[in-house]
Amino acid sequence: MSETRSYPRRVKTDAGEIEFRMMARSDEAAVLAFAKALPTHDLLFLPRNISEPKVLSAWINEIERGAIVSLLALRGKTVVGSGTLVRDPHSWSPHVGEIRMVVSQDVRGQGVGRALSQETFAIALGAGLEKLSVQMTVDQQAAIALFESLGFKAEALLRDQVRDVDGKTHDIVVLGHNVAQVRAQMEAYGLPAAVQH
Repeated sequence: MSETRSYPRRVKTDAGEIEFRMMARSDEAAVLAFAKALPTHDLLFLPRNISEPKVLSAWINEIERGAIVSLLALRGKTVVGSGTLVRDPHSWSPHVGEIRMVVSQDVRGQGVGRALSQETFAIALGAGLEKLSVQMTVDQQAAIALFESLGFKAEALLRDQVRDVDGKTHDIVVLGHNVAQVRAQMEAYGLPAAVQH
């Protein structure tokens, strides 16, 4: 599974043509504008508040360090989505990656989230990861359905895991995808190409 994705890459969606490209420091202002326009609730399933400039700067430092890979979805010059793959090769789980994704409200239900999740998933597969996880609040039904369509399954429910700006707590669902197991099953049935995009 060594397919290398090349960017920028353009995809037609119901929201128009979307360009996917790797995030860089020059995107800081555009990503901050995107993050500040998101409803606070959408930020809850990210471990940090990316609408804070210092958090965004730290995120870009992590990209430059090679600790994470972030893909932006742009409509014209406007950021409408971000898909990030986080992994820690120095941890006890170097074979595991976490996908973090958020999409602008004005393009939801128009194929942007699906395309972004597929691109981010393909990057994770290309990185040779054996297991992937994603987390979100339990009421993010469309996002849960989207990842389930990629083969993710619910693995954990974390009660009262995040607290919003009003002090209300929310449950988080963790979905997992055992890439190595699915790949082995496909190869056993003679379908190795089925896990590639």
